[in-house]
Amino acid sequence: MLADSKAFSGFAVPDLEQARRFYGETLGLRVEDEDGSLNLHVGGDRTVLVYLKPDHTPATYTILNFPVDDIEATVDALAERGVRFERYQGFDQDERGILRGAGPPIAWFQDPAGNVLSVIQE
Repeated sequence: MLADSKAFSGFAVPDLEQARRFYGETLGLRVEDEDGSLNLHVGGDRTVLVYLKPDHTPATYTILNFPVDDIEATVDALAERGVRFERYQGFDQDERGILRGAGPPIAWFQDPAGNVLSVIQE
């Protein structure tokens, strides 16, 4: 029934302007306003909806993953833009915050709303 639907994902933030700056300026995504929400344009001509929820509570899991060719270069570039990478207890992450050996290399960070994002090596 929905196999041909152009499905998309979305998540909430408590401050759309702060999200616009982070996703547009810090992460370098194309961001568009649409009907009081934001559309993030990500690779593969896909769109992710970001909507306002004043009483937002961040998810305790990764909501958006960004596959990259070179995780070290990407982590370094994001760190230069002020992104702080998360360290999780029980995970053997390197000095950059990259976890290796449990699947593809991955590093997690948060947006200003506390939503967890990742960069993951393809």
